[in-house]
Amino acid sequence: MRTEMTQVPVEAASITRPRRTSELVVEQMQELIRSGEWAVGARIPAEPELVTQLGVGRNTVREAVRALEHSGFLEPRRGDGTYVRSRNLMAAAIGRCVENTEILELLQVRRALEREAARSAASIRTDDDVRELDRLLTEMRDAFDAEDLDRYINADIAFHTAIITASGNGLLGELYAGVAEVMARTHATVIAADAQSHPHPTGHSEVVAAIRDRDPVAAEAAVACYLDRSIEVLS
Repeated sequence: MRTEMTQVPVEAASITRPRRTSELVVEQMQELIRSGEWAVGARIPAEPELVTQLGVGRNTVREAVRALEHSGFLEPRRGDGTYVRSRNLMAAAIGRCVENTEILELLQVRRALEREAARSAASIRTDDDVRELDRLLTEMRDAFDAEDLDRYINADIAFHTAIITASGNGLLGELYAGVAEVMARTHATVIAADAQSHPHPTGHSEVVAAIRDRDPVAAEAAVACYLDRSIEVLS
C-alpha cells in the first residue's frame, strides 16, 4: 500500500541585511544630539575628532554627517563647520518646510494644536498646571516690560508648551516639541509684527483664566483669538 506524503511548505528564512557602519554612526550622532551632549546651535567636533571619537574612517563620518544634514538635524555653514540644527525628528521635518516666508503656515498648525490642547487642559488641569501657567505669564510680562526679547521668547514658548503639557496628551506633546523648536527660530518675527498693533502678551491671561475656571469653550476661544490675530497681521 502506497502512502502519499503531504508536502509541508517551508517558509523561506528571512534574510536581514547587514547594517552599514555609516548607519550605526548616524544613530550614535543622533543620540549625542538627543541627549544634549551636542546642543542645538552648537558646532559639532571637527572631522578628525569625530574619526577618533567614533572609531571609524573619514568617509564613514562624512556619509553620516551628510545623512544628518539631509534629514535636518545638522546644518553646514560655509567656512565655519557644521552645527546642530535640531534634536527632534519632528522639528527637523518641520524646519525643512518652514522658512521666514512660511511662518503663516506654522501659526496655522499651532492654532490647530493649541486649541485642542487648551480645551483638554481646561477639562483635566491640576492646580500645579495653573500655578505653572501663572508663573510663566508673570515671567513673560516681566521680560516684556524689561524689553528683554530673548527672555520673553523663552518664557512665551514655555508658556504655550505648558498648555500642551496640561492637556495630558503625550502624543500632542511630542508633536508640539517639534513646533516649539521651530518657534524658537521664528518667534521674534511674529512678536515684532504683532506688537505693532497689540501690546504683548495680550490674550494669554484669558487662556489661563479659562483653564483655571475649567471652561473648555472659553479656553479654545482665547487661543483662537490671539493666534488668529497673529495670522491676520502676517497675512
